[in-house]
Amino acid sequence: MDTTFTKKIAILGSTGSIGRQTLDVCAEYPDRLRPAVLIAGHKVDELARQAAQWRPELAIIADENLLPELRRLLDGTGIKTAGGEQAVIDAMTLPGIDKVVTATVGYSGLAPTLSAIDAGKEIALANKETLVVAGELVTRRLARSRSRIIPVDSEHSAIYQCLVGEDPATVQRLIITASGGPFRTWSKEHIAKATVADALHHPNWSMGAKITIDSATMVNKAFEIIEARWLFNVDGSRISPVVHPQSIIHSMVEFIDGSVKAQLGLPDMRGPIRYALNDATRRSTTAPRLTFEDMATLSFETPDAERFPAINLGYLALERGGLTPCVINAANEVAVAAFLHGRIRFTDIFPLIMKAVDTLTPHCPHPEYPDYVQCNAMVRSKTEEFVNAIALTSSAV
Repeated sequence: MDTTFTKKIAILGSTGSIGRQTLDVCAEYPDRLRPAVLIAGHKVDELARQAAQWRPELAIIADENLLPELRRLLDGTGIKTAGGEQAVIDAMTLPGIDKVVTATVGYSGLAPTLSAIDAGKEIALANKETLVVAGELVTRRLARSRSRIIPVDSEHSAIYQCLVGEDPATVQRLIITASGGPFRTWSKEHIAKATVADALHHPNWSMGAKITIDSATMVNKAFEIIEARWLFNVDGSRISPVVHPQSIIHSMVEFIDGSVKAQLGLPDMRGPIRYALNDATRRSTTAPRLTFEDMATLSFETPDAERFPAINLGYLALERGGLTPCVINAANEVAVAAFLHGRIRFTDIFPLIMKAVDTLTPHCPHPEYPDYVQCNAMVRSKTEEFVNAIALTSSAV
């Protein structure tokens, strides 16, 4: 039986780094993958260019104020347009969509992903914040849905691949690799003087600004620990980060017999995107190959929690549970935006997160969706006040 057919793809965040690379992968397999819905936040010109090239059935701009401009740019093309957060959520349930790629960054990915789960869609998940913020809720929703999540994060894709064919009971621990970011070799004093340009200069990966800053603080590893806990049903105490500067080994799984499986590849997100879009199967590609020369020197280091204290936020979030992960994510998003706009120092990011955790976390052991919405809004507002206080008193920013 021929199981090859064209899958219609909805790409949430098509104008971002992962979204653009998703379109690159679709171009590799035009008979199998068709971008049918393209969704962007506010980059209306780029969304219109993508739509003109790919001819989707629907183009959506999340910023509803930009919908008239999108309509003007696509006038005469026959492509349907829509705008606003509800339009994004509704698109996840369209009956003709076979797979949803959540390629957006941050809390904004939660509601559409939940909608896709409830609609039973296949999901290629690149938005780690969905599971960071609401892993327990997402897990409950998945349990009563036919939906399936295949991770796109390179680390979680690697673990997913290493677990294929293995008995979950034989897993000893998950080992998540980290490049160490741009400040891996910097002293604590040097890091204290880091500029935005310094923090955005990642040694291995080309990513969006927010996730690049998360890599520099190592908040991203904390988030990946949380994400792995929910994706693979492994307790946080059995998830270990390790610094691997070459970014060739994307993650590993250690088994009870002492064996370790690792997934290797070039630091290129098209690899895990390709695997997820093709339903966790391997298909031929002309993409560059990993060579033995690339693997000539592979080194590993223990993460330095003194210079990068944010790496322990993942364990803190899992230990406290409830809305703690939501608080951490909301405070981090506000703090990172403030840093990128020059309002605070790089070293202010972690203290701001901890201040939010210590003073703003509501008591709610098993949150439902409205609890996350309320908590996220409250923490963002209060953390913005914390940022303003720092910006007003700092003479160095």
